[in-house]
Amino acid sequence: MEEDLKRLFSSIMEDNKQRILRICRIYAYDNEDQKDLYQEVAMNIWKSLPSYRKESSIDTWVYRVSLNVSMQYAFKTQKSKQNRVHIEGINIHDENADLHNDLETMEKKKRMYECISKLTYAEKSLILLFLEDLPYKSISDVKGISENHVAVKLARIKKKLTNCINH
Repeated sequence: MEEDLKRLFSSIMEDNKQRILRICRIYAYDNEDQKDLYQEVAMNIWKSLPSYRKESSIDTWVYRVSLNVSMQYAFKTQKSKQNRVHIEGINIHDENADLHNDLETMEKKKRMYECISKLTYAEKSLILLFLEDLPYKSISDVKGISENHVAVKLARIKKKLTNCINH
């Protein structure tokens, strides 16, 4: 039984590593804090795994655990945030994106990070899930709100980010 749990945990962490790292980048300021947060998320996934009830997909459950741990971490540390998310053509899934971007795109990305840092924790979690290409239904499951509420909140967040980036 313990060996099965270890294999499942390893598989979960391998399959979700990049997602978890992106979440950590949203809620932790620097590289060391991101590593610490990643370890804290992994520890919480490990501790919570025996109680996983399979009411949602494992990916949805991992998002939920990762976001909850990250939001608690950010709330505790109250540090300035550095965000790495995709808005207006900036790809969060390309870890080498900076190597291929021109100066204008890099400036736009920097501005976008600044704007996301001004969002509330709840808004950050919603935009992160959206930018991870999750359907509204999955975001609804992770956040525990209706799909319609997800759509309304995301529309407001996108408008807020667009206004911030353009000013």
